[in-house]
Amino acid sequence: MKPLLLSLIAASALSAAGAAAATPSTEQVGLSPWGPADEIGVLNKLSPASTLAVLSRINSGKVYDLSVEYFVGMPSYYFLGQPRYQIWNVHTPQGTIVDDPTGLGKEKNSLVTYSGSAISMYVHTGTHIDALSHFGLNGLIYNGHRTDEHLGDRGWRKSGVEKYPPIIARGVLLDVARYKGVEVLPAAYGITVDDLKQTAAAQGVTVEDGDVVMVRTGRMRWFREAEKYMHDTPGLTRESANHLADRGAIVIGVDNISTDVGPSKEPNNWVPVHSSMLSQRGVPIMQNVNLEQLAEDRVYKFAWIGAPLKLRGADGAPMRPIALPIR
Repeated sequence: MKPLLLSLIAASALSAAGAAAATPSTEQVGLSPWGPADEIGVLNKLSPASTLAVLSRINSGKVYDLSVEYFVGMPSYYFLGQPRYQIWNVHTPQGTIVDDPTGLGKEKNSLVTYSGSAISMYVHTGTHIDALSHFGLNGLIYNGHRTDEHLGDRGWRKSGVEKYPPIIARGVLLDVARYKGVEVLPAAYGITVDDLKQTAAAQGVTVEDGDVVMVRTGRMRWFREAEKYMHDTPGLTRESANHLADRGAIVIGVDNISTDVGPSKEPNNWVPVHSSMLSQRGVPIMQNVNLEQLAEDRVYKFAWIGAPLKLRGADGAPMRPIALPIR
């Protein structure tokens, strides 16, 4: 069994639905400083003033698309039993002529070429953001919301991804791969706090309170080679993720499939980055963020704009963030 698979299975055991039996009682979920009803964590730092402040600094009309494409065979957590991305036609031009679903007849159906598609996938596929309900500890999610009270067959009644607001904030790219002088960080490399500090210093940037922080490992260049991309990923350790949260990051994104380094570097796999950020710090995390063009142009500070799909009760959702350079 592949090391990342073992690591992810161990991490999955810490999920909100099953954490009670797997997590040391000394690890507890975080309680929100925004009150007992809070469901969005540090995204509470967003405000009209902070949005205007970053938008007023845009100094280029060049738009950087930070999303991957969705396609059949793309990297996904299928090895954990999750559904792969799939697309199929539910209407085709010839099928519409034959079936005549609208009753317009062959002549009119032949005049208008009509097609329609449907998709299915795990919500944590492609470029996406995790809701605070995605991972928990001891049967609780962030802010003490209980799985046995708030998780139903139709999703979460607390901390579903639909509660997230549109996110517009200053973005910072920490290109660790470039700083280390490699195209891609080594397999299973755990990014250290010193790596993050030294990368920021080399780029002349400082992570500030309210920033969206994107961390580049270089893995994205392998995204179309699913097996190569998914396993033994370089990524953040719990310590390095906490370092970014301590500096006020409101979203942490990585260009790998897991955010965490895989296999896990945490002792006995307890509390990976997913649980420490989502359930303890209230910090949303993102995976599969395409940072290649930003890195190529060495754009390290930008206005970061993105919003997840409003999937009621879901513990994550796809999104297509963009970045615009700022002065």
